[in-house]
Amino acid sequence: MTALTDTRSAALYERARQLIPGGVNSPVRAMRAIGRDPIFIERGEGAEIVDVDGNRYLDYVCSWGPLIHGHAHPQIVKAVREAAMKGTSFGAPTPGEVELAVEVTGRMKGVEMLRMTSSGTEAAMTAIRLARAATGRERVLKFAGAYHGHSDGLLAQAGSGLATQSLPASPGVPLSAAAGTVVVAWNDAAALIDATDRYELAAILAEPLPANMGLVHPRDGFLELLRERADASGALLVLDEVISGFRVARGGVQELTGVLADLTIMGKVLGGGLPAAAVGGRTELMAMLAPEGDVYQAGTLSGNPLAVAAGRATLELLDESAYQRLGVLTDRLAAGLREAAEGVGVQISSATGLLTVFFSDRPVNSFEDALQCDADAHAAWCRELLARGVYPPPSQFEAWFPSLAHTDAQIDRTVEAAAAAFSGIDAAGLGV
Repeated sequence: MTALTDTRSAALYERARQLIPGGVNSPVRAMRAIGRDPIFIERGEGAEIVDVDGNRYLDYVCSWGPLIHGHAHPQIVKAVREAAMKGTSFGAPTPGEVELAVEVTGRMKGVEMLRMTSSGTEAAMTAIRLARAATGRERVLKFAGAYHGHSDGLLAQAGSGLATQSLPASPGVPLSAAAGTVVVAWNDAAALIDATDRYELAAILAEPLPANMGLVHPRDGFLELLRERADASGALLVLDEVISGFRVARGGVQELTGVLADLTIMGKVLGGGLPAAAVGGRTELMAMLAPEGDVYQAGTLSGNPLAVAAGRATLELLDESAYQRLGVLTDRLAAGLREAAEGVGVQISSATGLLTVFFSDRPVNSFEDALQCDADAHAAWCRELLARGVYPPPSQFEAWFPSLAHTDAQIDRTVEAAAAAFSGIDAAGLGV
């Protein structure tokens, strides 16, 4: 095991705690779920990051998904630099916005128009507002453990950072906001049918490939059932592809399954590492947004030139061969981790560019299953990985993000470190 130096990180964290709530600007970065203080990063290079103390790690967070090409890809950096030289923001339309919209609508079947925002939270808020305006209804159905940003009505039983902190919802959310949200278990067909029969819904909101409770695949036919129940009940189907969009395939999960949304929420890869997200859908729905229609949405930095340039450069690099290569890399990592974990109670869930190691002796098909995982063993394993130069997501409820910058040799190094880490927690009586 490598002895890590963390003197500067420790000093920065102490100072940050005096100035920033919890010392971090997003909760999961605090690394509390794995029982250690956060690591402050100085720079990224390809598949690696280097902290302020000079420790180097193979990075499987990759900014929580946007960096599908790894850190500081020359073509993306060049595009951002050239855009910045012309001006960082105008508060007016730019040609790049139109060019990015052309690229996105050409990739996402069912997205005929889109509206840019600066975050997935904003895009999800806009999608729900549109669904309510289009249907004249208020209630929204979501799934336990799914995270669609931190707007009031969507924090009920959210996963990711909230699951990490064991908070079923957030203080400060009005009862009136939560009352408009119906929550059912992911992959529970009977509960979905019952809810859509019982309530008049504006929208059925889902991640088609949930990754905020860890990566949990839909059961066969479940996505088709979402589409069927939306049509039967008069609700809009809103698919949140902030994580899966442009990552698992050129057109996201919808391309792979053929189950198309009425409205699609996009982000992460869309911005290439800069703040960008979008909501998109059929023309008649999107035309309800102001100034074309009466549904209001606005954003000072929406579609800003730097994010648009990074997004366009990122998508231009994502051809079919890129997805094939990313799929092979992910499969190599998943297979290696399964072999490394032999004898340890874990489940490896994977898809192109996504992976979760669940510390569970049975398959994970829902948020409730994810909550039964051995969080202590996962935390110990993550600490062991960090000590061996591998930077995993510091939460049992997050996905790993392999990138196109990772090489076969780096995948093999990761598996070797994981095997040693599994042995370490096995010796401590954890994860068995």
